[in-house]
Amino acid sequence: MNRGLKLAMTGLALLAIGSLGALDRTAVAARADALNGEQRAAIEQITGYFNAMRTLQGEFMQVGPKGHVSTGVFYIAKPGRLRFEYAPPNPFIVVADGTWVTIKNNAKNTADQYPLSATPLRLVLAEQVNLLSEAKILDVEQVDGLTTLTLEDKEKLVPGHLVLIFDDQKNELQQWIIVDGQGRRTTISLNDIVAGVDPDPELFQVELPERKAPTSR
Repeated sequence: MNRGLKLAMTGLALLAIGSLGALDRTAVAARADALNGEQRAAIEQITGYFNAMRTLQGEFMQVGPKGHVSTGVFYIAKPGRLRFEYAPPNPFIVVADGTWVTIKNNAKNTADQYPLSATPLRLVLAEQVNLLSEAKILDVEQVDGLTTLTLEDKEKLVPGHLVLIFDDQKNELQQWIIVDGQGRRTTISLNDIVAGVDPDPELFQVELPERKAPTSR
């Protein structure tokens, strides 16, 4: 897996809005410098959702850039902790422990690590989220009770952008999408979501492969 796709996975990336294709797109989209009051209120509602969320768990379906579909279970505990465990034959798990994001291949017993602060996860897993101040708002669409918010990390540590799809009536995140610097989309849809249940802390720990000592000559 190349580095771009690995980072896309750590972003929890969220669905490629194919389900929105049939919607009436008569609502106005706006850039951050031209947000109207309704759009700004929608962003504040999404921000409030992330700030109220403490724990979340459920099932997910991921669609990769080439259309490959994977499923699994996920656990989130703020601040900064997450586990995405893929069902076989996908051998990967993605674990954030509050400091590091680890992507482990159980089949090959290999792992890559990235600072949580260098991934898009930091925008939504922080103790306090403020999307208007911490993210660059690229676009806001409000269509048939759904808000689609496209944003970019102001730090630009990772090329690309994040799309959040939020159900205004249910006050619930439906999907999200990460688009990497080359325009490739990795998507995740969350299902059977349960909030307010404290997950086992050990879920956010991952055993790293032992590093082999260099061979002496």
